[in-house]
Amino acid sequence: MQGLFNYQNIRLIFRLKFKRILMKIYISVDMEGITGVTHWDEVEHNKPSAYTQFQERMTKEVVATCLGANDAGAKEIWVKDAHYSGRNILAEHLPKNVKLIRGWSGHPYSMVQELDETFDALLMVGYHSMAGQGGNPLAHTMSSSKVDSIFINGQQTSEFFLHGNIAAKHGVPLVFVSGDAGLCEEVKEVNSNITTHATMVGVGDSTISIQPEASRKAIREKVKSALSNDLKKCIWDHTDSFSLEVRFVKQDLAYRASHYPNASLLDAKTVKFETSDYDDIMRFFLFTV
Repeated sequence: MQGLFNYQNIRLIFRLKFKRILMKIYISVDMEGITGVTHWDEVEHNKPSAYTQFQERMTKEVVATCLGANDAGAKEIWVKDAHYSGRNILAEHLPKNVKLIRGWSGHPYSMVQELDETFDALLMVGYHSMAGQGGNPLAHTMSSSKVDSIFINGQQTSEFFLHGNIAAKHGVPLVFVSGDAGLCEEVKEVNSNITTHATMVGVGDSTISIQPEASRKAIREKVKSALSNDLKKCIWDHTDSFSLEVRFVKQDLAYRASHYPNASLLDAKTVKFETSDYDDIMRFFLFTV
């Protein structure tokens, strides 16, 4: 019975009883899955002629997400700028009830820094397909220059799955994900109750995207709907053991990572790490990637 009365369950019970209970929402924002993004120049701030347009589009999609959350009754919204420098979102355009996390603190939770059991829901915006997949010309996982692929308990892993497991650990429902169609398919395979929004389809080194304003309208509507549903259905099962395999791009990176405590080389480019605490998985990435 003790588990029934933990903090997160109490919040869920109250939300079901009082539908307009004020919510605390976490939004993690990447850029490679923002509507229409096709080339690295469009997501790198040192290429302003291409980047500025998509920085503004990223900001507008975050605003649409926040407005959808507010439509559903959110009181407090935390936004993590989780792309590259962590300094992309134009803060002056955000609603007044938003706290924006900029830059990188060095905390292992990375793209969901500060996420804990006090949040009622996690949303992911502008996420993308995992490394080695064809759903996005910019598909990667954590680092396109260092990591070839990541597997957790035998399942190939994206940034969505890697950080979604943190929400699962804390009992926080992951209710909405936007990004390329390939990612949205992965999300539905993990939990069919999560609301998704496909911003584009990747075809080789090109994208076929929806119109940006129409995309923002859909995001706002879908976020409101997602936060008005039974959020408990979006909480993942959280296992108590984890086997991580990381295949690096270069063998020297793998050799270096193999010296992390309890890590070992499987082959010249692949490192294995096992633990019973998911936080250890995130610490591994903090110090090796």
